[in-house]
Amino acid sequence: MDIRRRVGINVSRLRGDLGLSQEALSFECGLHRTYISGVERGVRNPTVVVLARIAEALGVPAWKLLEEDGSTRRK
Repeated sequence: MDIRRRVGINVSRLRGDLGLSQEALSFECGLHRTYISGVERGVRNPTVVVLARIAEALGVPAWKLLEEDGSTRRK
């Protein structure tokens, strides 16, 4: 699977686990809602700095956004 798609799936899953909308997540990490949408769809190629901002807003370490096996559930 493409790494961008994997990140998008993980961001979407974690955001859903928290009950956040794309707009709420974008506010928390200081990004535009359409950018978050693009990340989740795998059409954006976020930098490591942006991944760190998203991960912080989701309350997980940044490496969790790269996991393949779907074990991105918060613990």
